Amino acid sequence: MQSKLYPLKFLPLYKNVIWGGNRLAGMGFDYAPLPNCGELWALSGVEGHESVVADGFLAENTLNELVEVYMGDLVGEKVYNRFGTEFPLLFKIIDAAQDLSIQVHPDDDLAQRRGMARGKTEMWYVMQADEGSRLISGFCRDTTPDDYRAALAGGTLESLLHAECPAPGDVYFIPAGRVHALGAGLMVAEIQQSSDCTYRIYDWGRVDKDGHPRQLHTDAAMDAIDFRATGQRASTRYTPRLNQTVTLEDCPYFTTRLVDFDTPMRKSLADVDSFVVYLCVEGLAAVKSMDTVVPMHAGECVLVPAVAESVDLFCEGRAKLLEVSIDTHGWNDAPQRDGGWLASWNGGEA
Repeated sequence: MQSKLYPLKFLPLYKNVIWGGNRLAGMGFDYAPLPNCGELWALSGVEGHESVVADGFLAENTLNELVEVYMGDLVGEKVYNRFGTEFPLLFKIIDAAQDLSIQVHPDDDLAQRRGMARGKTEMWYVMQADEGSRLISGFCRDTTPDDYRAALAGGTLESLLHAECPAPGDVYFIPAGRVHALGAGLMVAEIQQSSDCTYRIYDWGRVDKDGHPRQLHTDAAMDAIDFRATGQRASTRYTPRLNQTVTLEDCPYFTTRLVDFDTPMRKSLADVDSFVVYLCVEGLAAVKSMDTVVPMHAGECVLVPAVAESVDLFCEGRAKLLEVSIDTHGWNDAPQRDGGWLASWNGGEA
């Protein structure tokens, strides 16, 4: 009987939300009987929403159960020392048929002071964008808390916010504290800290199925908001290179690279003390590692265990993958699961 690890594919978790769309059905996902699927959780260790292995001898086991059994072999020794049996990242596909609420996430320090495990820094990779669709990322000018409260009370909050019309392939880094919102007509891949903490500050006057306004977190959000201006352009600057790997974001919580390829590629993982997740954002692809081949299409991901020494990537025609890991270089080896690990990280954007 097989007992060793292998590249893991997981069953998707479907979330019906008030603003959700139906484009995921056209990508091969069956979320019936839900009327829409605004969020597909492709890989999650969030309590109560743990991903389940789809195939192989580990099928029907949850991600957190696997971390408990395989520990550093699955996630990397230093990652396991930091997070224990909790998987540190959450991967989503978001399909917005309506504007999402304007919201903000706390950072680790504020979240822990309020009794939560960690804050929420995230990034978006735009997979689809209807003409005229827009998103919000921060403020268009430096703003004071008093200005913000006055605009919120007067219904003019949008005048303070920085909005852009993104295109497929655009990347947005959303650090904790940045006010943000996705607009109608956008589909994005979202990579984030494993946290579901959101402070909703404005919801366009929307009501739920019972006719009630959704809860706002106006006061709780105040200490979380970074009131500084975003700048003229919020998207990440990068140059795609066919059949090469390009870094999109490198922060204390995750490193994300784009693999845009139309020919097989082999990648060494010998120096990576971390799991590697490949999330397909375009086309058809396959991951081969540890004598196992796992196919995937857009919206699906594969988790390659940390003990894997290499990986081969294949595609049918042309495909694009997000390659995500955690850069543990510079971390010490002592277990430190109280959130203090951030100070030991020596690269990227804090």
